[in-house]
Amino acid sequence: MHQITAVLRALARDGRWRRPLALAIAFAIGCGLLSWWQFARRTETAEANALVVANYDAAPRPLGEVLHGLTAYSPGQQWRQVRATGVYLVQDQLLVRDRQLGGNPGFELLTPLRLDDGRVFVVDRGFLNVGTKQDRPDQIPAPPSGRVTVTARLQANEHAIPGRSAPAGEIPSIDLEAVAKQVGAPTYTGAYGLMVSEDPPAGIDPAQLDPPSFGDDEGTHLSYAIQWILFALLAFFGLGWSVRRSLRDAGDPDILAADLRAEARRSKRAPSDEAAEDQLLDR
Repeated sequence: MHQITAVLRALARDGRWRRPLALAIAFAIGCGLLSWWQFARRTETAEANALVVANYDAAPRPLGEVLHGLTAYSPGQQWRQVRATGVYLVQDQLLVRDRQLGGNPGFELLTPLRLDDGRVFVVDRGFLNVGTKQDRPDQIPAPPSGRVTVTARLQANEHAIPGRSAPAGEIPSIDLEAVAKQVGAPTYTGAYGLMVSEDPPAGIDPAQLDPPSFGDDEGTHLSYAIQWILFALLAFFGLGWSVRRSLRDAGDPDILAADLRAEARRSKRAPSDEAAEDQLLDR
């Protein structure tokens, strides 16, 4: 306790320690802010995971009850299940280029669904591998004909990618505005649906896309937050060690007395020369 008091007294009275103390405080404040940021990121990740779980497991609701307009969509609705009934516009379906599933390249199949009220909802029916020539799938499965009820999970419009183009019948991204222009009818452009099921089912379905990946860096954010706190403490520990060493070199009585007490404790714990010799003989 006396040596801590001596270190604090030196920091308060000795002007040469003011600059290192100011730097240590500034460094600790920076570490504290970074730690707070990591804690906030951890909270955001936990909330995002909870939202995905809640939406993914929720029972499907009619599309019009979830999306109240053609451009309506909020990030909190991602993965929400909706149900819609209509007729697939097979002539307007599109292949989305440069997609992957399980590390394999391919396409996603977008098929517009004309609802009973005349509006169109775009359904992503799944993934198709590249074909033998790799410019088109070998086969594009046909959707059910006639009226079909689709259950799908909402996803946000990806919009156009500047400078990207695609051949006829294909599209560079899930750009719902472009799909609406091709269909020529009122179309939901805020969100589209990843197909979960169709009633009646098709004979052959594209491969279903992967389920959502949960933010698995929640624990990483926590460990980083703790590390920044430790860095802040380390800065003060290093400063205190430097001040103590300087006081010891200057002959400060409190520091010298503490060193003598520590040396006495070590000598009591250390075996005597005779005991050390006996241990060697026993070996």
